[in-house]
Amino acid sequence: MKERISKLLGGAPVEGWALGTFHALAARMLRRHAELVGLTSSFTILDQDDALRLVKQICETKNLDPKKNPPKMAMAMIDRWKDKALSPTDINQREAGDVMGGQMLAIYTEYQARLKALNACDFGDLLLQCILILRNPANAQILADYHRRFKYIMVDEYQDTNVAQYMWLRLLAQGTGNICCVGDDDQSIYGWRGAEVGNILKFERDFVGAKVIRLEQNYRSTGHILGAASGVIANNQDRLGKTLWSDDEPGEKVRVQGLWDGDAEARYIAEEIETLQKHRGEKLRNMAVLVRAGFQMREFEERFIQMAIPYRVFGGPRFYERAEVRDALAYFRVVVQPADDLAFERIINTPKRGIGDTTVQNLYAESRVRNTPLTTTAEQMVAAGLLKARVGTTIGSLMKDFDRWRSLLTTMNHGELAALILDESGYLAMWQADKSPEAQGRVENLKELIAGMEEFESLPAFLEHVSLVMETQTAGTENDDYVSLMTLHGAKGLEFNCVFLPGWEEGLFPSQKSMDESGLKGLEEERRLAYVGITRARKRAYISFVANRRMYGNWINALPSRFVEELPEDHIESGQETGMHSSGRSKHWDSSGFTSQYEDRKPKVDLPLSGMTTSNFTKPSTTGIAMGDVVTHPTFGQGRVIHVAGSKLDIRFKDGSTKRLLDSFVQKV
Repeated sequence: MKERISKLLGGAPVEGWALGTFHALAARMLRRHAELVGLTSSFTILDQDDALRLVKQICETKNLDPKKNPPKMAMAMIDRWKDKALSPTDINQREAGDVMGGQMLAIYTEYQARLKALNACDFGDLLLQCILILRNPANAQILADYHRRFKYIMVDEYQDTNVAQYMWLRLLAQGTGNICCVGDDDQSIYGWRGAEVGNILKFERDFVGAKVIRLEQNYRSTGHILGAASGVIANNQDRLGKTLWSDDEPGEKVRVQGLWDGDAEARYIAEEIETLQKHRGEKLRNMAVLVRAGFQMREFEERFIQMAIPYRVFGGPRFYERAEVRDALAYFRVVVQPADDLAFERIINTPKRGIGDTTVQNLYAESRVRNTPLTTTAEQMVAAGLLKARVGTTIGSLMKDFDRWRSLLTTMNHGELAALILDESGYLAMWQADKSPEAQGRVENLKELIAGMEEFESLPAFLEHVSLVMETQTAGTENDDYVSLMTLHGAKGLEFNCVFLPGWEEGLFPSQKSMDESGLKGLEEERRLAYVGITRARKRAYISFVANRRMYGNWINALPSRFVEELPEDHIESGQETGMHSSGRSKHWDSSGFTSQYEDRKPKVDLPLSGMTTSNFTKPSTTGIAMGDVVTHPTFGQGRVIHVAGSKLDIRFKDGSTKRLLDSFVQKV
């Protein structure tokens, strides 16, 4: 930004200008007046980890059980209050409610006092403390000085501002009223982290006499892409309204594709990418797959690796590199291979069991003396009473758990065993109890990990596959031509020639969680996210949904997203497999043997045996058994084939269970 402004001014220096992010400018302002809020100009800005550690210490002094009252939940509430420019004195006990055992307000009050004693601020304080200074009547001269210094104020991405940022701007701009804000209310997608779309919607009311200039000409996307995006966003009520247009050619229509399941969707997108690269001259770096939820990435990563398509995950690690996935894999590795010391060390105290570093170091030392693996050493030391009573009891119980899980390797379905391990170890419960924003995504990733196991014969086979995948991912990362894989939130501000938007199904996108928590407001933010996703594309946009999605180990009979229905037909092209046709306001997607009416949007959990027909979405198995065929098994009885992968069949049996079996083990009825 500094370079661009300097260039506009003919190379004039801009050092020392009030130019930067909200928090950077607020930090400079606060250091000038720190003594007015009980700090010195050399105050420290704590990062999130240090701030959380301070909250944990305060919670401990109040004897709060971290499982029932997670410190992360207290930290998140403090952050939300600061986003709204609320200090402890602005909140009463009734508003604080019974969060953290009714002690939330006391925690916030003590937290602020501790920060002051440490001569420190957290990120939210940078704006909050400045607001407290500027709106204090005793500091009127300071505010007047800033009014003289800041005669003109310009703000970019105004739709992403929170309440505290808005209040800070109001205080600074009220002197002259010379404020220019640039933003797009249709791209306000960060409500979950404090952004308030109302800031831009009420701009004309807050700054009387403001002139609105609609920047409706788009220089990125083709006409059909803009038309599709505009048709979706027009369904939002809470917006200023605009009509995007372009001088470019209409281009290709947005491709809408219905598929049988997530595996077919990943295969379809990977094949389209390969076609675009080999036959349409597109570089991989000009293509992106944008998902609504992180757990969707696994199937695409697996498919890209299988087809040798270079890719990179942005905004987070690859699926098998995520901390929660690596922890889960460590549990499974110890079950399969007790001599895996690295895996055992990783999870011996995860979740927290009171086993400290000193105990682990002692185990390692004894392991070297005895020349035995850590697990064997631990069992021997427990049996000999060589560990402190409490630690010995804990480790002994853990060793018995591993022995019991190991005994089930040959008798229990490996996916069910994996779920049992994560459940009985307390690892899944640890994340379910975590109130941090990323915790829910971690739970979804763990369930997706288990779902992905069903494609393999056993737990050892799956672990071997993961090892090979990790090795493949590590190789060749220096290649600068790769497909970008990221969430829709992470794609804001970016653009690509070709954009793939999978998973447009009710409950997934729009997110059921967002709608449950925020109602219409949540739905409208989801629709803005759809608008952002479509408009990332310059030349080609592909939207896909599936009839059946395996989510968290269960097959879900999915319905196309309401956003699919809202796409204007003049700007979209339906893939042949979708069987899409119009019937008034409803659209039926029926060539795959399913019909979805938009009047009934609640997904059904089970796939019925009746009412399913053979589909052209997958080929018959090696013995000629096709999807939709009724088969019988000597043990499980009669069922219907719901997915075919070579010689492997996914079969839904009459008792409601779904099993993956080799086609040679069943007989067609």
